[in-house]
This record gives sequence, structure tokens and C-alpha cells, in this order.
Amino acid sequence: MPNWMTKCWKTRCSEFLLCSVLGLLLVLGLPLLPAIAQLPTSINLNLVPDLNQQGQQLLERGNPQAALERWQTAEQVYRQRGDQEGTIGAQLNQAKALQALGFYRRARTLLTQVAAAQRQQPDSSLKANTLLTLGNILRLIGEYETSHQVLIESLRIAQQIHSLPDIQAANLHLGNTLLAQQQIQSALTYFQQAATIAAPLQVSAQLRQLRLLQQLDRRSEATALVPQITTQLETLPPGQLAIYGRIELAELMGQITDSANRQTLSAAQLLMTAVQQAQQLGDRRGQSYAIGRLGHLYEQTHQWQEAQRLTQEALELARIINVPEILYQWQWQMGRILRSQGDLTAATQAYTEAVKTLQFLRNDLVAIGQDVQFSFRDRVEPVYRELVDLLLQPSATQAELKQARQVIESLQLAELNNFFREACLDAAARSIDEVDPTAAIIYPIILADRLEVILSLPGQPLRHYVTVLPQATIEAGIERMQNSLRQTSFAKERLAATQQIYQWLIQPIAAELKQHPLTTLVFVLDGALRSLPMAALHDGNQYLIQQYQIALAPSLRLLSPQRLQKEQIHALVGGLSAGTSSATPLPGVRQEVDEISRQISAQVLLDQSFTVTALKAQVQAAPFNVVHLASHGQFSSKAEDTYIQTWDGQLTINDLQSLLNQRSLTDINPIELLVLSACQTAEGDNRATLGMAGVAVRSGALSTLATLWTVNDASTAAFIAAFYKSLTQPNVSKAQAVQAAQLSLIQSPEFKHPFYWAPFILVGNWL
Repeated sequence: MPNWMTKCWKTRCSEFLLCSVLGLLLVLGLPLLPAIAQLPTSINLNLVPDLNQQGQQLLERGNPQAALERWQTAEQVYRQRGDQEGTIGAQLNQAKALQALGFYRRARTLLTQVAAAQRQQPDSSLKANTLLTLGNILRLIGEYETSHQVLIESLRIAQQIHSLPDIQAANLHLGNTLLAQQQIQSALTYFQQAATIAAPLQVSAQLRQLRLLQQLDRRSEATALVPQITTQLETLPPGQLAIYGRIELAELMGQITDSANRQTLSAAQLLMTAVQQAQQLGDRRGQSYAIGRLGHLYEQTHQWQEAQRLTQEALELARIINVPEILYQWQWQMGRILRSQGDLTAATQAYTEAVKTLQFLRNDLVAIGQDVQFSFRDRVEPVYRELVDLLLQPSATQAELKQARQVIESLQLAELNNFFREACLDAAARSIDEVDPTAAIIYPIILADRLEVILSLPGQPLRHYVTVLPQATIEAGIERMQNSLRQTSFAKERLAATQQIYQWLIQPIAAELKQHPLTTLVFVLDGALRSLPMAALHDGNQYLIQQYQIALAPSLRLLSPQRLQKEQIHALVGGLSAGTSSATPLPGVRQEVDEISRQISAQVLLDQSFTVTALKAQVQAAPFNVVHLASHGQFSSKAEDTYIQTWDGQLTINDLQSLLNQRSLTDINPIELLVLSACQTAEGDNRATLGMAGVAVRSGALSTLATLWTVNDASTAAFIAAFYKSLTQPNVSKAQAVQAAQLSLIQSPEFKHPFYWAPFILVGNWL
């Protein structure tokens, strides 16, 4: 095996463990690396092995920038020699350094070029390794299907040339990709196959296998695997594989409890060894991580002083080497430790610093999401929520209420960035008075032991009120209301469920709301509450929509306070009424399209004419300010599973952005209203409304009208007709038009059940 390839295997090991353990990596939006100095014309070509070795050592010591520079120089030397294999090897090493730096997009571009150049070459270990590295990068940026295809090809080549290390690596990374797609059992199978091969990645495969066994609650198998991994780690020389392998194993062992605390003691010993090895290698990043994890073990055993001392040491190291993706974790950990000791002021400061660090990392939280290295819900969301919990005490000041509101809005933005897998949202703080002086903004926040609500009224101080209930009880109430809105529910069941949520959210402020000249309630909903139609809340006499106009906002900071120009309404209408090979017929769509055409000026694309190409042509050709799409569609918590059905396929959320944002290149005003009729939230996905908010934001439209579930054709047509009839009237806002349409259905004997009118949700600008 060539020298560069041996180094690649070592790099692949350390790269995998680094990704697995470190949690957050810098991903996008960073400045380009400085160019290295020009290669002197008289360079000693015998230096290449030294450059490769230096690059490997630098990467293992946590200095990927310097490693990249060595490998860039090595590539130039190989090119001077005419050594194609050496050139490709140096490029693969560069891709690994770029990945460690978080430049995933640049790594993908480089690897795509290298892979394309090798397509026509005979199968080889070099070709398999190129595809393997490309597949890994594709996974990290969320392109799972392409990643899977590329890795399957890498595995095929490895099997064809009978290379066990290549077979092991392909199995390992296929497992990673399947795990990112939540295919747990299939991922475990690949990890088990990789772990049976005595090659460099065996420990990595065993660690991944252990994590999944614990996740599947197969504790006896997990416990039996720990000694095998421990033995393997003891045979490894000091380096990133040994350091981060010990850190990851210690983290997993900390989750296995026994009466004698043997696992905790063993985990502590692993971490102390990792600290020593990191010190010997001068790897301060690894040192910070190992010391911080050791501090976490002391936190778990309530040894607060030692936990605080170790966490502070890890925190200072992270500051010195400027690694915010580790720094925020120790700031968060310090906040937890201080809170546990009763020092709420210092704890709040530590949490505030952690959130500031996360805000700094906003551009870099983007490709992490549900990928195997990182769980947004486990390692980012709790930081925000725990800070809000500290701020919203009974004696909270105005400053603390304002900070709590800002933090919860920041969490909403972080969730959407995480959903998109790229930092696409820039937001500026806005006062409710400058948006709409007749609207109240309501922020419900679900915490572990209570439901907090912050109320913002025009010209008034913020106030908050609380319902003390366990989170499980709150979420059970939300689920009851969801179930009660089915078409076959009885009034007694439905009213009991909707009144319960009303009592939590609205009843404490109902009298106060009536004291102000309010017409609209705008909800910035949190967690499972996003799945509920606020219009259907009931006070015992009437629905909330019968008292107020209702709108949702992912964040008040995303709003553009602009009213629809009524005299210039011109709509592009796309619809799918006939069935296709992948979609059932929607016969009511034709009636819906006809109703729209009678109400407003519209260009219609129906059935065979409703294609992506036709949509693109129409968007570019005419200044539409309303886009109405009546077709099958789904909102999901994953951007890749959020789509709208067209005659020739699916329009994804990214396709929609590309389509509608073309207008910005032609000086056409943005879409003021996007209507998505017949779409629904994904069944069984309790965070699917992220997809609805995602479409609302990503489309570039100022407002989005969508449905939480698919409803009756006739009631939808009636709603749409009433909506556009009201919308065209002078001085009628979008929220008012939605209210008028919903009230018209409530007054209809046929459609008065909220199943028919409640799913219509206005997101974004309600003016």
C-alpha cells in the first residue's frame, strides 16, 4: 500500500472519531483559508514523504489548517513529478483537513472533481477511497441518498479488489448514512460487519455499535462489548484515535449504571488517560474535551467543587485555542453546575454566555441536525430552554422578560437554520408597535415543569403567566386536542380538549386582552403546540377565531411589515386534480381553481401543464404577487421530506426557493402570499410543522397560507372562494380574510365542525 494511503486510513479513523465526539463542527460561511506560499522552483522532491507525515501529525494534534498547507504543497510536488496517484492521495488528505476545519462544501467540490477524473479508471483502492471520502462528506451536508449511492459503489469496488480495509471503511460509513436517515437496525448491521474485520477502523465500528445497542436498550450486549473496546484501545499508540476513542467510550460508559459505580470509575480512568495523551501530543483541543467530559462525570456524581474546577479548566483551554463549538458546551455545563449549587445569578450568566457562543456559531449549526455526530434536540435546544427557565422566575424583571423572549426567538431561528442545513436566516429585532399596533403577540414556552406564556401588547410592558404542570401532562393535553379534531369526533370530547388548551394559553389574559383595541392574536408557538390550530381554541361559548384574527409567526424578527397591494393582485395558480403514477386524484382542485379565477386575475397551470418547467417559465415571465398551489404535499421535520407534488414529480423546499427567488434577479417584487392547499403535516412526525414554517420562510413569500391536514374538497373550495372574496376588499388584511373564510364555514351546517375550517394556518405577515 502506498505511503499516502496508509496515512489516509489513519486520518479516516481520527476523522470519524473527531466527528463522533466533538458534537459541533464549523460548517459553512467561513472565510477562505489563506493561500500557501508559491512552491519554489528548486524544491527538493524527496521532501514529499516528510510533508505527508507532517500533515498527518498536525491533523492528529488538532491543527488541520497547517496539515492542509502541507498536503497542498505535497500535491504541487506530485504534480511536478507527474505522479497521478500521489496527486490524488494528497487531494484526499486535503479533503479530510477541510472537513476537520468545517469546510464541507469545499471538500465536496474537491472530491467531486477527483471522483469524476477516476470514473473511467480501473477499480482500485484509490478509487474506492475517493468515493468513500466523498460519500462521507455528502452525508455530513445532508445529501443522504447520494451519499448512500456513492458509498455502495465504494463497497462494490472494495469487494471486487478484495481489500478488507476498504470493505470495512465502506461498511462503517454506510452505517453512518443509514443512521442519519434513522434506519437504526440497518445501520447496526453495517457497523457489526465493519467490526468483524481486524483493520484500522475496528474500534470506530465497535464504538458506533455500542452507541446503537444502548439506544436500542440492548444493555446486556452493550455491556459485553465494553471490555472488547477497552482492550482494543489499550493496544493503540497515543494519537487522536486513542484519545477520542477513550473520550467516546467514557461518554457511553457513563450512560451504563451499576450499583457499585464501576462503569463511572472506569470512565474516569479512560478520560484521565486521554488527558495525559493529549498533553503529551500538545493537542489542547483533545485536552479540553477530555477534561470537560471528566468534569461532567463529577457533575453526574454531584461532586460539585471538582466538577466546577475541571469545567473551568476545560473552558479556559477552549477559549485559548478559540474553539467555540467546544466552548459553549463547557459554558452550558458550568451553568448547570452553578445552578445545582444554588448560585442562580452566576448560572444565568454562564447560560447567557453559552447562548451567545451558539449565536456566534449560528452559521455553523447548519449541517448537523439529525446527523449521527450531533443531535440538535439534545445539545443545542436545551441550552436555550434552560436559560429561559432561569429567566422566567416569579420575580422576573422587564429586562429578564425581554431576554427570555429574545432567547426563545433565537431558538426558533436556530431550529429553522438546522432544518434547512444552512444558515439562511438573518433577523432583526422588531417592536410589535412598528408591525401592528392592533395585534398582541403570545409566546407560549413549554418547560419541564410548567407552561410559561409571555405576552407582548402594543405600548405595554411585557408580562408573563404560568401554568404549573409536568411537560408530559401538557403534551398529553396537546395530543388530546389533536385527536379531538378528527372528522368523527363528538362535540363533548372536542370542546373539553380545546377548552383545556384555552385555559392554559388564553384564559389568564382574556380580560386584559379585551381592555385593548386588539383585532389580531399572533402566536410564536413552541414545540408540540405548533401542531394545534389556535383558531379552534374554545372558551366555553365560542371559538377563538370568532373573537380575533389569528396568525402564526416563526419569529417576530422575521416579519416584513408590508400590506398586500389589492389593486395589483395577480396570481399564478398551479393545480393537480387528475391522478398520476405517484398521486391519487384531487377532483375538488378544478373547482378550487375555477373559484380563484372568478375572484382575481390568474394564470392557471392545471394537471399536465402543472410541471416544474412550466412553473419556472411563468414565474420569470409575469409579475405575480400571489402563488397558489393546490396539490398533494407534505410538511416534515426534514427538509428533504417536505415537498409539493407536480405532474412530473415533486417540488422540494429547495426547489421552491430556487424557483421563487429568481424574481430577485429581475427586479420583480417578492411573492406577497403563497397558498398551499391540500398539503398536510407528515403523519407520526411531531415536529412536522417545522416544514410548514420552513416553506413559509424559504419561499421568500411574505405570508404563507397552508393546511395542517388534508380536508374535504368541497369545504376547501368554499374556504378558498370566501378567502379571495374577502382579500380583494379594501382595507381587509390577510388575517382578516382568513378569519372571514373560517367564519363562513363555521356558519355552514355542513362544515361547522373544526375538521373542515381549523387546519388553515396563516404563517408570517398577517397585514
